[in-house]
Amino acid sequence: MIQRIQTVYLLIVAILSVVMMFLPVGSFVGADYSVPPVEFTNLAVVAADGTANYAPWALFVLLVAIAVISAVTIFLYKKRMLQIRLTVFNCVLLVGYYATLITFVFMLKGDCRYVPSWTVCLPFVSLVLSWLAIRAIGKDEMLVKAYERLR
Repeated sequence: MIQRIQTVYLLIVAILSVVMMFLPVGSFVGADYSVPPVEFTNLAVVAADGTANYAPWALFVLLVAIAVISAVTIFLYKKRMLQIRLTVFNCVLLVGYYATLITFVFMLKGDCRYVPSWTVCLPFVSLVLSWLAIRAIGKDEMLVKAYERLR
């Protein structure tokens, strides 16, 4: 069962989460461009002079949890209902990531303008892949129950 399509989906979710940990989420730019841009990552807000403010550490923790849960879920192929529950919890964490991101953007924005990076779409891709994994795991569960009825 480990060679099923949901394994690929969950592996891609774990990889995207790890990639997302190390890429910037966006930047804060002054309204009149007189202030140099401030890089916003999942772990810190890094100013142009190199000083870091580790206020958004919760985003990093959420991504670590998403990656770990996705990786652990792959190896629970014999417990399909638990696999579905963990993947649903992973979807909740991905939605929570966006809620936390929006919260931190509004908290840290001040009088600057937030310019998102292309990496903001990666959790959405992970959410779609998690949903596809849930559907594939559900199909496997239905198939196993159908085989058990035939016995």
